[in-house]
Amino acid sequence: MRAAMNLVKRNIYIFIRDRGRVISSVLSMLIVLGLMILFLGDMNSQDIVTALERFGRNRDTAADEANAKYLISMWTLAGILISNTVTVTMTAMGSMIEDEVNMRLASFYVTPVKRLGIAFGYIFSAWCIAVFLCTVTLAVSQVYFAVTGQTTLVWTALLQLLGMIVLNAFVYAAIAYFIALFVHSVGAWNGILSIVGTLVGFVGAIYLPMSVLPESVADILRHLPVLHGAAMMRVVCTKEAVEKTFAGIPAEAAEVFREKMGITIVMGDEPVSFVVQAGCLLGLGLLMIAASAVISRRKLLYDR
Repeated sequence: MRAAMNLVKRNIYIFIRDRGRVISSVLSMLIVLGLMILFLGDMNSQDIVTALERFGRNRDTAADEANAKYLISMWTLAGILISNTVTVTMTAMGSMIEDEVNMRLASFYVTPVKRLGIAFGYIFSAWCIAVFLCTVTLAVSQVYFAVTGQTTLVWTALLQLLGMIVLNAFVYAAIAYFIALFVHSVGAWNGILSIVGTLVGFVGAIYLPMSVLPESVADILRHLPVLHGAAMMRVVCTKEAVEKTFAGIPAEAAEVFREKMGITIVMGDEPVSFVVQAGCLLGLGLLMIAASAVISRRKLLYDR
């Protein structure tokens, strides 16, 4: 275990020392944030204001616009957090690919450290890095909301989000390790990372809300873990914002909004509960670790 923890410390140090890797790990966050500021944020908030006007002509348009922008900001925050759990873990796992290319991984395999301990070293270090950067992102977002005079999240919501960050980072660290077992060059890994960084915004319904996607595409996304991870965070981030924005109108309107924006995920005419989403994500992470263990064992037998 001590050797595995030393490997964790070593991988974290390598990640922090490489500034380019740190910047690329949050590149998707910057892309999402830029899109929301330049285009998508105003479009989505204006759609909300237009929908609210249908329920009453005497509504305070200025208040509706402010509430809608805040709601979209909180919705975007959830998207940024889930994007980071995916891209940061993938970027951090790049150290494993570099170790294999430079023959350091082969050296680790001939030491007394078990392969499970080596796997733990890479997965846990990627998990730690992702949790840290996502926590920093969450903290910065709250400072931004406070400085701009907007409502910050309550402590209970922050703790819930932290738990979701921990869970999702674990899942995607395990998935990243599983994928890394099949990649044997830095160029190939960087190519995969570029594709994942681009697609995560779509599969999580971050760039485009669920309401504008074809039903066939939306149905596929409902079976992917990224969307459910994003939905869990959106529920917490937007809870008070939705209640404030849709105050004074039928509750059904808020429910429709949650479904169209990927806050509530409906499968089989029933919304998927938080317990089911969390259980499936945890099960997926454990499954990836088990599958990785089997593959590593077969590779070890083959190498012999």
